[in-house]
Parts: sequence; C-alpha cells; structure tokens
Amino acid sequence: MDAPNEFAPRPSASAPVWFDRPRLEPFPPLAGRASYDVVVVGGGLCGLLVALLLARGGRSVVVLEARRIGAGTSGHTTGKVSLLQGTKLSRVLRRNPPSVARAYVEAGREGQAWLRRFCHEHDVAVETRHATTYATTRVGLLRAEGELAAARTTGLGVRWKRSSELPFRVLGAVRLDGQYQLDPLQLLDAVRDAALAEGVVVHEDTRMVGVEHRGDGVVVRTDAGEVTAGTAVVATNQPTLLRGAFFARLQPQRSYAATLAADWTPRGMHLSADLQTRSLRSVRAGVGEELLMIGGSGHVTGRGSATERLDRLLGWAATTFPGAQVRHVWSAQDQSPVDGLPYVGPVVPGDHRIQVVTGLDKWGLSTAPAAALLLAASLLGGSEPAWGRALRTWAPREVLAAGRAAVVNAEVGWRMACGHARRVLRADKAPLCPHLGGVLVWNGAEESWDCPLHGSRFGSDGAVLEGPATRALE
Repeated sequence: MDAPNEFAPRPSASAPVWFDRPRLEPFPPLAGRASYDVVVVGGGLCGLLVALLLARGGRSVVVLEARRIGAGTSGHTTGKVSLLQGTKLSRVLRRNPPSVARAYVEAGREGQAWLRRFCHEHDVAVETRHATTYATTRVGLLRAEGELAAARTTGLGVRWKRSSELPFRVLGAVRLDGQYQLDPLQLLDAVRDAALAEGVVVHEDTRMVGVEHRGDGVVVRTDAGEVTAGTAVVATNQPTLLRGAFFARLQPQRSYAATLAADWTPRGMHLSADLQTRSLRSVRAGVGEELLMIGGSGHVTGRGSATERLDRLLGWAATTFPGAQVRHVWSAQDQSPVDGLPYVGPVVPGDHRIQVVTGLDKWGLSTAPAAALLLAASLLGGSEPAWGRALRTWAPREVLAAGRAAVVNAEVGWRMACGHARRVLRADKAPLCPHLGGVLVWNGAEESWDCPLHGSRFGSDGAVLEGPATRALE
C-alpha cells in the first residue's frame, strides 16, 4: 500500500533523532605529519573505545575520522543493546560450531556489561528493557521458534511468549529480560570525552587513502597529511583496504528508521522474525516527550529501490498507527559477514601492525566493546579472553561459510556485468565506483550514488559517504 503524503520520504529529514541537540565544534583536520604509537582510523563507537583503552594502557593514540564523529553507523543506530538479536543466532549456528556460537554470546555479554558500567560512571542514561523476537506470519513463527532453540543452545535465558504488548496480532515471541536501550550519540560523546581526558588526539574531516608498512610500523596516508605509528587499527565499518579482501567477506546492508508521535509506545524492544523485518522501541525526545521508533525494510546497498523500501516502512506505520506523525526519517549501513560473526584482529594472518574491526552486523553496541577489549588485550600484551575466538579475523571455522561466500561474490560478479552492459546502452552514463569499478546506482530517497557491489556511497557532489572507496567521484 502506498504511504500517505505525511509519510513520504523527505531528503531534508535525513538526520536521526539523536542529532536534535547541539553538537560540539568539529575537531580540526590533520595538518602535515605526525607520529603516535597507535593510529585509529574511524571515529565510531569501536574506534573511540579502542583509543580509550589503549590510552589507558599508556599508548599515545590519534583517531582519524573521515567526516564527523557520529556521522556513520554508530550515530545512526536504533540504540538497542541486546543479546537477543532478531534471528542472528540461528544464522551463526548454521555456519559455525555451537561452541563458537556460545563464545559469540559470551563476548556480547561481556561487551554489554562493560558498556553498562561505563554508562553508569559517565552519566549516560540507560533504560532497562526486555527484548523480543516476534512473529506475525507463519514463516516468521518458524524462524522465531528456531531462534528460541538457538538462544537456548548458546545459554541465553530466553522464554517463549504466545502474546506481547504489541498493538497487533502476534503468533509468538522469544523474550529476553534485562537488556537496555540508550542514546548512541550521548554515548559517543561520553566515550570521546573520556578518551580526550586520557590524552587521545582526534582529527575530523581527515580521510585515510592508504596504509603501508614502514620499518617496524606503518604509515597512514590521508587527504590532509600522514601519520607514522607502530600500529594502525582500521575501524571504518567496511575496511578501506584491499588486503585481507574483507569486501569479499561482507555484504553491505542498508536499512531505514523513523520516529513517530503516536498514541502508543512500547515498554520493550521488539524485532520481527518475519521476512519483512520491523523493529520497534520508544525514545525520549525533547522535554518529557516519548516517541515511537520504527525500523526495517533492509536490503543490500545499491540493489532495489531505496525509495520503495522507505515508502513500504512508512506505509506500514501509517496503517498500523493511524494518526501518527513522522518526526524523523533516516537510514544506516551495516556489514553482514558471510559466516555471521564479526572480524576483529590482524588484516592478514601474522601482520599485527594493521588490525581491523568489521562485520558487527547491526549489533555493534554490544559487540563493539567486546571487540575493543579484545584488541586492547592483544596490543597491550594482555591475556586474550576465551570468547575472543568467536571474533577472530582468520579462523579455520570460516571454511563452513565458503558456500555462502561463493554465492555473495557470484552476485557481485553478476551485478558488475549487468551494470556495465546497461551502461554501454545508455546515453547518460552512470559514474563508476573508484573502489573496483562498479556502475553506481542513483538513490533518490537519500540523494546519493550507491555501489551495488560492495556498498560504497557518494553524495550528489561526489564526496565519499561510505567506504570501502576512499576517493571522491571524478
């Protein structure tokens, strides 16, 4: 069903609800050359946490952010911190041994607990909520029942519920108590301030264009100068590096969110197991105002119509919550790993001078702290936690995901061939992605050029919005 006018996507309404409050003045770009023990590329939650932990361990650290802190995935998340993650555990168990899936849950439990302590110590508001994976269709019911079994296999204290607080018919739901939600931008600001207090230096509007080995360390080249360091940590959602071929081990996913002034708001955090995903939570905005946040309509970046996906989400909201008024509309990009688990560690086996963090798959608020703890233990010479094996960049278990990787990369090859074939026949030539030459697709909902191969995105002026591309369009 088509969305009514008040639900039509508006390019001007592209900022998340978190951006309603004033921001600090931007940090200056890098100028010339500098030298540190560690350079962290990416000013999202994981990059800032790594910088904070390493600075606490006595290292000199600089953070390089291509745009502004919060401009990427960390600032556009829905702010759920939950170990019940839709149907993710079912996917993890399809491609990994049960012991590895249990280690992933333990990593999330450790990250979630660490983050809660940090929020308490730094006055970041945390709202305890129950989380559900619910079903409204027969297919969704089978998937939710599968997630119940997967969650129990991994040691989560879940329960099956035949009903929920949701104001529409639910066939069943998995419930996990004791989870929480927060304002991700408030969290980012607190982590940034804590890192600055430990001596971390931050440069915004500084985009990495390459990293190379030099002596016993590395040199990170940017569009504003270069940094020499002993170690580089690339925490840029999709690694902006060809080495390691992480672009071939990830699938970029774009999804949409909105806030509504509605007559109903949930007490819990809800995510559907249906093929058409829907997410719901409450959010505080302004003085004493509580809004309903919805999300969903995910798809592979650059494939299918973003406008139709967003219309579908807003049309569902208009039907389900009559009379509700849209306050904010935005989108986010995440990386889905082929084996279902994040990649944290050396970019290639044995090369500890360049580390990467990627593949957090929409659940970075619980996994990013665990990834930062793992990297800090490795780089500071500490004992790595037992659950770290679920987050390694290179592990024998990845053989189990070889079939999925082959399918994902076959799709990329097909998109590449079809894009160039269509481009030959058109008079108005779409631009090519400077990453690997994919033919870009215009995204009318967000006014951007999107790459259907590996998810690079560019503004209408050609500026890079999302990697792995590092160069603007010509």
